[in-house]
Amino acid sequence: MSFLKQTLTAALFFVATFTSFYTSAATDATTQASTQQSATRPNMETLKARYFDAAREGDSAMLSAFYQAGLDVNVADEKGYTALILAAYHGHTDTVNFLISEANANPCQEDNRGNTALMGAIFKGHVSVAKQLVFADCDIDEENEQGQTALMFASLFDRQEIINTLIDKGANPAHIDKAGNSVADIALSQGNYELAKVLREQNAN
Repeated sequence: MSFLKQTLTAALFFVATFTSFYTSAATDATTQASTQQSATRPNMETLKARYFDAAREGDSAMLSAFYQAGLDVNVADEKGYTALILAAYHGHTDTVNFLISEANANPCQEDNRGNTALMGAIFKGHVSVAKQLVFADCDIDEENEQGQTALMFASLFDRQEIINTLIDKGANPAHIDKAGNSVADIALSQGNYELAKVLREQNAN
């Protein structure tokens, strides 16, 4: 076992053990328990911060160490961002592959606004990452809180490379978001008349 893995395992074990002890010690004084719980919180928060930094940086080795040490791969930060969402947003193809294939990260998990890793990859224009995520076992028309789908993101940002892949996978070009906009409407709003024409032809078929 590497030194990094040993260190992470020990830290995670300490936090988990202390939390379990604290929960069961119902007879402890309230002020003492509160002080002890506060003392451990920075340890876990520091570990999580490093975990999310590793995802942003595409540090698969560090993420693997956290995963093997027992940290929940689907843990999210205060904005609902998981390691997979962050890695996808920053275009780390190999890290996305590791998180899905080896760490069993949930590719369908949404952030606090309902956006998925696929939506983030499309937003940033990371085509290779987006194509990985298109073939994950998720609803291809998964909606965010605005009722927008991955295909709508691709239309908004004119991601031609991914639009056909999404449609071939079954994405609905006739989808309407909560504001009443269709995928073609979004393309038109960006002055992309050719794409809007193609999408409307798809709707007619």
